[in-house]
Amino acid sequence: MTAGGFGSGRVAAASPVRAGVVPPPGGGPQGPSAAVGPAAAPPGGGVDAPVVPPPGDGADPAAAPADAPFSLTLSDLGFALLVLVLSVVATRNVPGLVEIAILQRLPVDAAARYAIGTVIRYLIVIVGTVVAFSSIGVTWSKLQWLAAALTFGLAFGLQEIFANFISGLIILAERPVRVGDTVTVGGVSGVVTRIRMRATTITDWDRKELVIPNKTFITSDVINWTLSDPTLRIIVPVGVSYGADVDVVRSTLLDVAAKHPVVMADPRPQALFLGFGDSTLDFELRVFIPHIDHLLAVRNDMHMSVLKEFRARGIEIAFPQRDLHVRSIGDLAKLAERRDEVVEHAE
Repeated sequence: MTAGGFGSGRVAAASPVRAGVVPPPGGGPQGPSAAVGPAAAPPGGGVDAPVVPPPGDGADPAAAPADAPFSLTLSDLGFALLVLVLSVVATRNVPGLVEIAILQRLPVDAAARYAIGTVIRYLIVIVGTVVAFSSIGVTWSKLQWLAAALTFGLAFGLQEIFANFISGLIILAERPVRVGDTVTVGGVSGVVTRIRMRATTITDWDRKELVIPNKTFITSDVINWTLSDPTLRIIVPVGVSYGADVDVVRSTLLDVAAKHPVVMADPRPQALFLGFGDSTLDFELRVFIPHIDHLLAVRNDMHMSVLKEFRARGIEIAFPQRDLHVRSIGDLAKLAERRDEVVEHAE
């Protein structure tokens, strides 16, 4: 190799190569005047080396900028509206379809099926809302500040509504109150007919519908007459005269209870002699019925049957009696004479 070759080799080694230019194999043209770049052809008809773009020099035309604005089209609006309409239709029909096709075939009661249907309805609403807003470009990243402001508002102005909503979820999950239960809350008794997002509807014995906030069932005292055992006890107090035979009274009360078709044989009815009253011997007839629906009817039948049986067997039902002892009868006689004299003078 010539000295020029060594010289050019030293220049090539000392001079930095421009980015993106790969020197041809076999050594380049001699001398500093040789053209360096992608247009320089190697001697001997070699193939041009590929040009590698430097990093950061140019961009991929297929990649969209990260901050490019979202273009909302008419088709996006139509799709979002379609999703909302389908969500409304599904909310009204899917829970009933699931109950008929699946839940009625499972060993779950009506209250559990109602709770599952309500949860399915909530899930459909949430999923439909998320899909509809996503289709028009409204994502969670764009709603974070709105969610923070809404949370702040819930802490003050909407706390009661939010508390009722959470209480409704607790009622559906824990099921302290179910649809069809007979409850007493705040002095009001009735049957639970609906459990909604904000309030629960109770139908009382006068067929009036009372809308009670869900929070009341969680934070207040509630009597559920049919939560775990619908069996109910009825107490019929009765007082007889002191001259009555207590054994006959007791057997008569038990006969009345045994003849009623609704009174349960187990637990057995009881007739108890409780004590001595001012004017009566106090008894109680205690019977059990299978459900609170029979409460008023059975109590009415017990009262009428006890009265008829006592009259038939000669047992007297006592009533309060008072003895009046007059000690100063002489003074009363004088007052009577004076009254007669006043009447005579008036005539």
